[in-house]
Amino acid sequence: MSTYQISVSSRIPASAERVYSIVADYRAGHPHILPPRFFGGLEVERGGVGAGTVIRVQVTLFGRVQHFRAEIAEPRPGRVLTETNLGSGEMTTFEVAPAGGGCEVTISTVAPARPGLSGRIEAWLSARFLRGVYRLELEMLEQAAANPAVRPGTS
Repeated sequence: MSTYQISVSSRIPASAERVYSIVADYRAGHPHILPPRFFGGLEVERGGVGAGTVIRVQVTLFGRVQHFRAEIAEPRPGRVLTETNLGSGEMTTFEVAPAGGGCEVTISTVAPARPGLSGRIEAWLSARFLRGVYRLELEMLEQAAANPAVRPGTS
């Protein structure tokens, strides 16, 4: 089966450690970066921080509400975290790298593509939609990193 990839990056003026801790903490950090227009009801089924965490989240895509379960892994703890959709196999990666007084954060997703013209259209629409969502997430991540009230690891 073929796949398609969406990727968005941003430089954030905060330490890579601070930013990664927000992304990896699904109880006290990650909820601060989810645009409420698209995400709701993030629930932690198991764990809560980093590898081994299992989450459920409600996502509104193209006006339809969908529910997803995902398992979190950390192929490079402190730098790379993945969310694998347990239903579709879609994988979203958060990569955080130190960069000149802050960090560079990349959110990318690799998703299965359906065959044919309808699959290509769906991939194009999904990519366009997700790029906008990821830009919002990165803006919210920058705001969360600057907010001392956001304290991952304190739940």
